[in-house]
Amino acid sequence: MRALLIVNPYATATTPAGRDTLAHTLGSRMDLTVEQTTHRGHAEELARRALHDGGYDAIVVHGGDGSVNEVVNGLLGSPADPRPATLPRLGIIPGGSANVFARALGIDADPLMATAQLIELLESGANRSVNLGIADGRWFLFNCGMGIDARVVAAMEEKRHRGKAATPGRYFFTTVVTFLRHRTDQQRFSVTVTDRDGSSHTLPNTSFAFVLNTTPWTYLGGQVIETNPGTSLSGGLGIFASSTMGVARNLPLATRLLTGADPHAGHVFRDDDVSAVALAAPVPLPVQIDGDYAGERTTLECGYRDDALAVVAPPESTPDAQ
Repeated sequence: MRALLIVNPYATATTPAGRDTLAHTLGSRMDLTVEQTTHRGHAEELARRALHDGGYDAIVVHGGDGSVNEVVNGLLGSPADPRPATLPRLGIIPGGSANVFARALGIDADPLMATAQLIELLESGANRSVNLGIADGRWFLFNCGMGIDARVVAAMEEKRHRGKAATPGRYFFTTVVTFLRHRTDQQRFSVTVTDRDGSSHTLPNTSFAFVLNTTPWTYLGGQVIETNPGTSLSGGLGIFASSTMGVARNLPLATRLLTGADPHAGHVFRDDDVSAVALAAPVPLPVQIDGDYAGERTTLECGYRDDALAVVAPPESTPDAQ
């Protein structure tokens, strides 16, 4: 088996020793080429080049959710383009702070354990077909959002650029501070939801909204944060939208999210299985896609595609299997 390992050396949970160990382990079982990313978008470039050059049976990405997103977009190209006739198998070794997509797939959060898991799955021929989200003509893996979550992502990226680690505690502190800072100046926007039957309805005064392709929404260290428990990689999109930034109304909601209770509230609209979501703002607002800041936009058009990608991952768990 010939494989390409794409490594983001700047990912939160990677170390030189760890990267060397997993590369050595993979290299002992396959013909391995290793490429390290040097800039944002580089993983996408490497994946696209590997697909063009051909000859790879598998592409393995070791990095955070942003790196995996780039590799997926490099392999699949634009959602408007025809699907490539053949694709290398995609493997993931978590290396970021949250690793939402990998953990949602049942991939071990520990990089060395995930490496051993990946080798076993590759040798057994295991593949899992998953749905992918589409946001403004690009694939997304697990979620995107407009408003407060994007502000938090931008604030964390700025802190990381200053050399501060993306720890769970720093994420939590940054979320609280950012929420309080913008609770009175957040511009409202509209959210139009298209149901499975083709009907649609609009939420005209939304303060923040998340669109999900799977659950959980994110992880805070080992804590699972689920906004849409019924959304999965084999179903439609989830939508979670709040009509207020008020502390008194959102504090009980935050408590439910942090304790794993059902995330319901009178000011929240939630649906775990819809066909499409369109966000529209009167002024440009911050947007995040798969945990990366995507700039400011006035619109965000979201859909999804069934069985868009095959990933080297354990089979989907079912209630009977749990």
